[in-house]
Amino acid sequence: MTTAQTAPPPSMRLRELVFGAACAAALRAAARLGVADALGDSPAAVEDLAAAVKTEPKPLRRLLRALTCYGVFTEQPDGAFAHTDMSRLLREDDPASLRNITLWCTEPWTWQAWPRLDEAVRTGRNVVEDLFGKEFFVYLNEDAPESADVFNKAMTTSSKQSAQDVADLLDLSGAASVADIGGGQGHVVASLLEKYPAMHGTLLDLPRVVDNADPRLRPGGALADRVTIVPGDCRESVPVTADVYIIKNILEWDDESTARCLRNVMAAGGPKARVVVIENLVDDTPSMRFSTAMDLLLLLNVGGAKHTTESMVSRLKAAGLVIDDISPVNPYLHAFDCTVPV
Repeated sequence: MTTAQTAPPPSMRLRELVFGAACAAALRAAARLGVADALGDSPAAVEDLAAAVKTEPKPLRRLLRALTCYGVFTEQPDGAFAHTDMSRLLREDDPASLRNITLWCTEPWTWQAWPRLDEAVRTGRNVVEDLFGKEFFVYLNEDAPESADVFNKAMTTSSKQSAQDVADLLDLSGAASVADIGGGQGHVVASLLEKYPAMHGTLLDLPRVVDNADPRLRPGGALADRVTIVPGDCRESVPVTADVYIIKNILEWDDESTARCLRNVMAAGGPKARVVVIENLVDDTPSMRFSTAMDLLLLLNVGGAKHTTESMVSRLKAAGLVIDDISPVNPYLHAFDCTVPV
């Protein structure tokens, strides 16, 4: 492990940082080639790996050598390569797989957007509309369906992995109903319904999203008789009455859109309703490199932003919510537990 004594000097560290795109590209290549899936529990010769993923051995060795510098794969004394804890996360079948997240964060549009970050910083506007002539999600769904599919898979992966953490954290024992607002495919509400067998749940999100809801929530699913699926945009209205409202990882729009969503939820729930907002925070030290990078990506694609603790608190209070508690959900998410005042 690098120590203060062995760390490279600033001039070399900066050189390493400016080649960050090479690391991202190497991770994308390994994910697309399926190298991690081809590598089993035992070390493998690069020739065998190359045959398995249909590449040339010499360039594959160069790719793997670059990734070992970051702890992704490791090279044995005999030249064979083996898994590390990080490289296993590139496997499709790993329970904590980050393969789809890796692909999403390195999709082709990102390589067009990142070089214009200075423009986004200068203007405070997204650059995607100038690049493609359309709002980001319109562009994805109309012009880049493969990228849209990667996005959906990445969001599904992320939601599945954090849903159980959310369910483990929240004590909803006094509530009869819960609504997942902008809840994607409904993994959070499904986990909560499994935890509380007498509870009724509602999932609200855009029509194209809830059309692909978790199979547990759809007709014939194990939880279907205890859930209502509502297609809609929470920025327009929240036609859902519940004891508890969950708002997870969606308050990343402009301030007015965020305020409209919160107002709609409060109006739907009425006095004493519980509202739990769950977000990544850019001032959360353990995950700051990740969350600040996502913050910049949001600036580029939708003109949005990740929140600091202070900015999240200020927006919740401005909406009129009373903040009862702030708790970590896992190493990269925090829950703001709020109440609609009487």
